Amino acid sequence: MNIAVNPELNEATHPVVYLKDYTPPNFQVSSIDLTIQVFDDETLVQSKLVMQREHEGDLVLYGRDLELISIRLNDTDLGEQDYELGKEKLKITNAPDQVELAIQVRIHPEKNTQLEGLYKAGNLFVTQNEPEGFRKITFFPDRPDILTVFTTRIEADKKYPTLLANGNLVEKGELSDNRHFAIWHDPTKKPSYLFAAVIGDLAVLKDSFTTMEGRHVSLEIYALAQDLPKCHVAMQALKDSMKWDEDVYGRAYDLDNYMIVAVSQFNMGAMENKGLNIFNTVCVLADPEITSDPAMFYVKSTIAHEYFHNWTGNRITCRDWFQLCLKEGFTVFRDQSFSETLQSPAVQRIDDVSSLKSVQFAEDAGPLSHPPRPDHFVEINNFYTATVYDKGAEIARMMANLLGPEKFRQGTDEYFRRHDGEAVTVEDLVNSLSDGSGVDLRNFLPWYSQPGTPCVKGSGSYDADAKTYTLTLSQRTAKRHNYPEPQPLPIPVGVALFDKETGEQLTLNSTVLKQSEVAENNVKDGIFVLDQAEQTVVFEQVNAEPVVSLLRNFSAPVLLDFSYSDEDLAFLLEHETNGFNQWQAAQMLLERILLQDHDPAVYLNAIAKALPQVAKADALLATRLLDIPSENYLASRIDQDYDPVDVHKKRDAILKALADRLKDYWTEAYQSLPIVAFKDNSVEMGKRAYRNMVLGFAIRAGVEGALDWASEQYDNAVCMTERLGALRHLVWHKANNAQDKLDDFYKRFKHEDLALDQWFAVQAGNPEGSVQVARELMQHQDFDWGTPNRIRSVTGNFSGNPVLVWTTEGMKFYTEIAKRLDQQNPVLGSRILQFLSRWYTLKEPLRSEAKDILQGLKGEVNSTSVCETLNNVLKAG
Repeated sequence: MNIAVNPELNEATHPVVYLKDYTPPNFQVSSIDLTIQVFDDETLVQSKLVMQREHEGDLVLYGRDLELISIRLNDTDLGEQDYELGKEKLKITNAPDQVELAIQVRIHPEKNTQLEGLYKAGNLFVTQNEPEGFRKITFFPDRPDILTVFTTRIEADKKYPTLLANGNLVEKGELSDNRHFAIWHDPTKKPSYLFAAVIGDLAVLKDSFTTMEGRHVSLEIYALAQDLPKCHVAMQALKDSMKWDEDVYGRAYDLDNYMIVAVSQFNMGAMENKGLNIFNTVCVLADPEITSDPAMFYVKSTIAHEYFHNWTGNRITCRDWFQLCLKEGFTVFRDQSFSETLQSPAVQRIDDVSSLKSVQFAEDAGPLSHPPRPDHFVEINNFYTATVYDKGAEIARMMANLLGPEKFRQGTDEYFRRHDGEAVTVEDLVNSLSDGSGVDLRNFLPWYSQPGTPCVKGSGSYDADAKTYTLTLSQRTAKRHNYPEPQPLPIPVGVALFDKETGEQLTLNSTVLKQSEVAENNVKDGIFVLDQAEQTVVFEQVNAEPVVSLLRNFSAPVLLDFSYSDEDLAFLLEHETNGFNQWQAAQMLLERILLQDHDPAVYLNAIAKALPQVAKADALLATRLLDIPSENYLASRIDQDYDPVDVHKKRDAILKALADRLKDYWTEAYQSLPIVAFKDNSVEMGKRAYRNMVLGFAIRAGVEGALDWASEQYDNAVCMTERLGALRHLVWHKANNAQDKLDDFYKRFKHEDLALDQWFAVQAGNPEGSVQVARELMQHQDFDWGTPNRIRSVTGNFSGNPVLVWTTEGMKFYTEIAKRLDQQNPVLGSRILQFLSRWYTLKEPLRSEAKDILQGLKGEVNSTSVCETLNNVLKAG
């Protein structure tokens, strides 16, 4: 069933595309010879396409913002009477079965502010073609199921010495008029969205890697000369990723070179273009002096993500854009697994799930809810979402965990064997995993097509005489408008039992009732599959009353509503051996305190007992245990009459209570973590993070001299993590010298764009700030409307203060930005507008005011991206 769409979007300018309407292409393109001639005021693009008919119908090519100069079909020039040229389509009727099509167009990358297709970023010419940017370069059947061999010739003035494209360098040489050229050939067939080209003046960091097959691969990272020293972390991450993919998946790299280019003006984090990855600078440049530990970790994980796409996305790609979660979800799961080798697996899981809950669960609960594989779209750019990426990853994880490493490897080997060089669907992945492993996973397919977050509800009872513990669980997913009634999904439930008196983890002997399979016996860490509306599990030989721990390691992306007492959750916080479930127990307790007004004493006593021991063993895990759910996450758990001020006050109160409860501990903890020489490893990263966390609580508790500690930490910092952590506390807690430190930070880093982003972020994210401060930041001389990182440094961090966002001025702040970006950069404008997507949950009169402000944006925006988002956001009300 299709989702209803506002009639305003059913116009020729906003066509709706449906999955059910997919048809294979009439023509395939076996090869394209592409010539790109760059001049200061225009760029000429010539293409020669060799095509073969596969199905009856017209020959259709897509183009956007192109000036057609000439078109030639099989050595015959075509006049306007020989084709139909619409706003975004070039159609040739009665085309022969074998076609050689030569087209010349003129484009203007120097005027392209949307950062799609070929555009100019500073002194660089850069491409971004996913999902439909290639049609802004030349006319082409721009769809992911058309895989083509590209040969690319780039010509430019010698002031742009760097001329890059996908594949292997075939030739380069001199031209007249101080110009030069380079020819690249990519022997691997790829869809047009994976095409890349970069023209500019860049320095290069070189290294190499020898694959398990003996191929010597040249590794190159291109950046501005002053940024080259910040590329070493990325280079090592690339080599680590290549080795990991060989070891875990048996996948070796397939070309003679692998190139990465760092670009400051880039909408995405990074792009996996075949052999020539184009990255946002924030995902490449890393140095302890200018980069915080989380940002450096993000560089490593993003490098891995884009490299892993070489097989899960490039060698095997999507048949259509509805299958986006096929490549992105699977690859996110792979990069998350790799990241577990860089830090504590428990912390990695906590971080992944924390992001999932705060972003994807909120998305699922609001008007932008959609399945991981949507059934329609107006603008595909709007579906690069947490649901597609992160929920898609969780589906892959569930299947991998059920299979186990050996069978999952057999399944993925079968996937790569069957579909290498093809454009495929979600069904192809699941079928391959099933057939390769011998375990049928096809019952997981509804996860891809059913929207919403399932809620698992349950209770348990202990029979002392029979020495059994009976666990009863049910599942329910809220129905979404214009979708069928939700069906029960297969939900893997990780479970452990702990002796209530001793805290010892028990061996499981269990029988799953109302289910054909029997859970594995005599294991300490079991998983059973809840695949019906309600099921019962009986654990036998349980000699003492237990406490059950569910969804261990977050075994499924669901909400958990179990009949825990507060004391049970406190017990798990203290005794669970799985770090993730310790965190989960703390989060569940905190939600009860913040949303249901439970007594905080049980939580405070439990965290006071657990924290010092955890901090000694794993400081990074200790920082996560001190996490208090964000105000935005708490808001996502409130369906109506949300009061931002009330939630803020309650959260602030628990922070103060926690700070006061451990007031005597903070001094000891902080002094035990002196600043030492920087080391880039998980242990030292944990110590730095914990020092910053402890410092914040000490200041909040009013520990004597704590603000002085912050000043000293700022002055003596050996890395950005320490300096930025101290600055944030000084500014947010209104220290007398806060402005002096802000000024000092600006002077130190005003020429380092990524560090300066943090200067903007600290002020925009200040809970004691204001809309006026955010506006002034966007008027600062160093604010750049052409650089998405700088825009997000303000808008993204300001959104962390819903008390400020959900005011008249706050809401207008976001709608005005969306309006400004509507034509300049509609993809970014759409995403910024999504900050207001849960307006309909507000209490009155805020709710009505929010609706009026959003309604006022209608008629003021025209881009497909922003219009679709506005339409979907408003339909909730």
